[in-house]
Amino acid sequence: MRPNARGTLIGILLIVVLFGAGGRALWLWLDRPIARVSISGDLHYVSASYLQQELAPLIRGHTWLSISLTDLRNQARDIQWLREVKVSREWPNALRFELYEQDPVARWNDKALINSRGQPFLPGPVKSFGRRLPDLGGPQGSGREVLRYYDSLRQTLSGMGLAITQLRLEPRGAWRFQVNDGVWVILGRTDLDARLARFIAAWKRQLGEQASQIRYIDLRYPNGVSVAWHGETETTASN
Repeated sequence: MRPNARGTLIGILLIVVLFGAGGRALWLWLDRPIARVSISGDLHYVSASYLQQELAPLIRGHTWLSISLTDLRNQARDIQWLREVKVSREWPNALRFELYEQDPVARWNDKALINSRGQPFLPGPVKSFGRRLPDLGGPQGSGREVLRYYDSLRQTLSGMGLAITQLRLEPRGAWRFQVNDGVWVILGRTDLDARLARFIAAWKRQLGEQASQIRYIDLRYPNGVSVAWHGETETTASN
């Protein structure tokens, strides 16, 4: 190799080494400890102090550039009451969390809550919601189906002054619901529309006036309804 060529090659190698060393130094200078964490979002149910307490362990021991924002987002989404999380870096050594809360529309299987997309979640530290939530329940994975049928029943029966306070989908597919914290209505698995129409007719004709005396109404019959009264045995009435 000629002297000039050898000198050029050595010069290029020196430049690469210097750039590499400089880049590493720059990285070390930028990758400083996280000094500040900010939280934003429209929070109705949980406090910022609770969220800061839950987020703190996720960033402890990490530095500003080295921490994986993807991993951090996934871990933060496991915090109770958080539906979605966005994480970004802010110069020079801060992280910003944009948090989206769950929107509870009902209680679910006595222990959890369910959001407007039919997804169950644990309630976390929140005990009161400022309003009465309906009590729904069903097998695993049925949240969206149960919520959809609840909305259908609510729209159908609200004009009669009936509120759906509980709705259950049994493991074998049978439906039952409670109106006004009192009367249970057993629909069963098939012919739901026809059975519901039969209930509405019987309620308007007679049963609505006797609601305080009724334990449940069973519609699993080809014709008529079966009524169980408080303190009495079950009786059957035809259409």
